[in-house]
Amino acid sequence: MPNSDQATLPDLEISEALIRRFDQTGPRYTSYPTADRFRQDYSESRYIGHLQARANSPAPAPLSVYVHLPFCESLCYFCACNKIITQDHSRSGEYLSILAREMEMVASHLGANRKTIQLHLGGGTPTFLSAQELTELMSHLRTHFEFTADAELGVEIDPRTVTADTMKMLAGLGFNRTSFGVQDFNPDVQAAVNRIQPYEMVRTAMEASRLYGFKSINADLIYGLPKQTLASFDHTLDQLIELAPDRIALYNYAHMPGHFKAQRLIHAEDLPSTETRLQIFLMSVRRLQDAGYVYIGLDHFAKTDDELNLARLDHSLHRNFQGYTTRADCDLVGLGISAIGKIGDAYIQNHHSLTTYQNRIEHGILPSAKGFDLSQEDAIRREIIMMIMCSMPLHYSAFEARHGRSFDSMFNAELAQLQPYVEAGLIATEGASLQVLPRGRVFVRALAMVFDQYARQPRVVSHSRLI
Repeated sequence: MPNSDQATLPDLEISEALIRRFDQTGPRYTSYPTADRFRQDYSESRYIGHLQARANSPAPAPLSVYVHLPFCESLCYFCACNKIITQDHSRSGEYLSILAREMEMVASHLGANRKTIQLHLGGGTPTFLSAQELTELMSHLRTHFEFTADAELGVEIDPRTVTADTMKMLAGLGFNRTSFGVQDFNPDVQAAVNRIQPYEMVRTAMEASRLYGFKSINADLIYGLPKQTLASFDHTLDQLIELAPDRIALYNYAHMPGHFKAQRLIHAEDLPSTETRLQIFLMSVRRLQDAGYVYIGLDHFAKTDDELNLARLDHSLHRNFQGYTTRADCDLVGLGISAIGKIGDAYIQNHHSLTTYQNRIEHGILPSAKGFDLSQEDAIRREIIMMIMCSMPLHYSAFEARHGRSFDSMFNAELAQLQPYVEAGLIATEGASLQVLPRGRVFVRALAMVFDQYARQPRVVSHSRLI
């Protein structure tokens, strides 16, 4: 079998013909089953039962914590996040008091072992909160969760909301990873999506991150936005490569105005054509590789010495609701409106509505709204899908040792469905193993869908195209 770990960059070249052949719509698999399959009316008692089972476990998994901070001062037209647009900064103080109560309630069921190796603040705009509020938030978190000395503490950054003093404050609170929403540097594109942030603003914020010792800097780009052209995005890449973030996420904009009201403010006639989007993607992959970034998979790139690439090489790469991560599989506590958690073989999602979320907590009830308890087969399929998403080799003998079942027998139909991908050089199945090959990393969503037993059922939520 080809050794994909040692693949050189030219091996990752993707032809237009391959993309045209295998491009389709599909989920991003930050979980399995995906969040659109979660069941309504997931009771508080079921959530508490999973928390208490973890507390009674002799060796519980370490914790990861996600906090959703939904407030933004202005609306970005492309955004599909659960956010609250307001200029009233008093609302974040009110929200913080509710979050503190939710932490207390969850922690009361978690037991004494609350070793935490990862924290992520997302939104919304986490830096909508004042320095005092962020300090208070971290105080609450450290009261209820025991962060290890090497814990990853990450925060999403809107460059329009921070100064060098903000970055210094965040570093002082223990944050060591930043993720900057860049999207595009072109002024016409920024005006079309109502997000004006000049290159110098982003450069200053990234330089402050380095000055104050942040270990890793990520930058998000989005292709397919209105007014984008091949030439304009090429210039955006010039500017971002000059800034040299450690990681880059290159997202495909999914225009779904029927689902996301903000996107109705985007003029459909300003969107680049399907052909232009394809050319932008191919150019971006080529340019980022030429600049020394390794294609991790899906839409993520990292420098060769970044922990994300090192985890890919030693097969310790993982994936959760924040994307690719270097940390082993954790139990995830989700805090705040619409936040998703994972405890053992169960997913739990909080209410999307701030009013409902607040009312539940004020009445001493955990705000779970949706969830999913995995069956044994779900858990097995999740394992396989996450290995595919992380391009890790799946050896059938090891699978059989873990589960006492023959991989060939259990997934005979799925192996047959993979044959077109095998023939195209995207995946290898010889030698009693399954391995995503370098070129196949672009298509991991399509490969994962083969093992998704819910993919053939009708979906309420539409998904974006792979490319």
